Amino acid sequence: MDLILDKFREECGVFGIFGHSEASTLTQLGLFALQHRGQEACGIVSSDGNELLQFRSQGLVAEVLTEEVLAKLKGSSAIGHTRYSTAGTNTIKEVQPFLVECRLGKLALCHNGNLPFANQKRLELEGEGAIFSSTSDTETILHAIARSGESDIIEAVKKVLKDIDGAYSLLFLTPEKLIAVRDPRGFRPLVLGKLNGAWCLASETCAFDLIDAEYEREVAPGEMVVIDSSGISSHFPFDKKQASLCSFEHVYFSRPDSTIFDQPVNRSRHRMGARLAMEQPISNPGDDVIVVPVPDSGVAAGVGFAEYAGLNFRHGIIRNHYIGRTFIEPSQNIRSFGVRLKLNPVQHLIAGKRVVLVDDSIVRGTTSQKIVRMVREAGATEVHLRISCPPTISPCYYGVDTPSKEELIAAQMNVDQICNEIGADSLGYLSIEGMLEAIGIEDEKMCTACWSGNYPTAIAS
Repeated sequence: MDLILDKFREECGVFGIFGHSEASTLTQLGLFALQHRGQEACGIVSSDGNELLQFRSQGLVAEVLTEEVLAKLKGSSAIGHTRYSTAGTNTIKEVQPFLVECRLGKLALCHNGNLPFANQKRLELEGEGAIFSSTSDTETILHAIARSGESDIIEAVKKVLKDIDGAYSLLFLTPEKLIAVRDPRGFRPLVLGKLNGAWCLASETCAFDLIDAEYEREVAPGEMVVIDSSGISSHFPFDKKQASLCSFEHVYFSRPDSTIFDQPVNRSRHRMGARLAMEQPISNPGDDVIVVPVPDSGVAAGVGFAEYAGLNFRHGIIRNHYIGRTFIEPSQNIRSFGVRLKLNPVQHLIAGKRVVLVDDSIVRGTTSQKIVRMVREAGATEVHLRISCPPTISPCYYGVDTPSKEELIAAQMNVDQICNEIGADSLGYLSIEGMLEAIGIEDEKMCTACWSGNYPTAIAS
């Protein structure tokens, strides 16, 4: 039985470092900090200046990137990846970083994002004789680079990516260079840091915190950063496009201790909760009302909601962090068994109270229904659900594993119907305007496709 709660799955996490004697160990730590972005598989490729050394495996970072594995990944530069399968299947062949040897030399690549037209490009490459070892969209980039006709890896990367319209934060590693590229719209985050003279890159700043690296800046949309023995250089080889930063990074994906798109995530979520309380207040608030966040991603918004509304905040639901992704369900019919393995109500806090449940999103509605029922069974007299983002009506095509539109409850029902379906006494969502104001980035720079249905790029059929 799959125990992933009914959420969008985080995309992937990438980490890279150049110029440090413990490159692979620091990459392992960086990936550990980014584990929330992908829990299916992980891998590292390191360079000793001549050879690229690879290890990939399915499983969690701490389980598979062991001390024995890291001892074999020698060298002073490395890139790593932790994965959810947003494109392709979940087998060892799909695990990144990919490593190839072509006429341009040895090259490794890891990718956070999604390329909507990868299947079309794959068919073109196969027609030219390319042989693929995986179903991943990322592999199309490597094949295109090998066939670019350029004699220099930097120029080959520039040429190939100029023709790609999609979401990508990429790390390339050669024996001598570390190359980072972020797509011109900047869908997915990528940050640059420094550690005792070594340069490092990561999907989130929380990876720098763990290894005591200093956050320098974001890699800008459309920027290519090249790091080698001569230092670091910045290039902007692509046509400038309107920024489309992923709003969901601040709603749910990123760790609350990260700074994403130059804005603190925890502050954004706290503001979302306060704005939610302003837009969707509770009728007749009193001492019998408590605000309970759905852990963990609803906590900051729950605090903001309670503070703005002047209500008591309580950790009325406890999350178990120590179970794996799957569990054997007993044969007897135990209602809400899967949810209860992860979430359990604190009955003495909830009994006799009107409970305001604050969560970050509703996707299919199945988990919300079970949580509402679980809180009622713990003795709540009323259950009011408040969501710190707008209704999710469209799938994401930019590196997030989302259900189809037909599976999204808000694409099929209005708010009153959803409220009735999940069994709450009331349901309120944050507006798109309120969410964007809470994040604090200009509206026109943010991607809101999953809430508005307005995609910033063409989408492959």
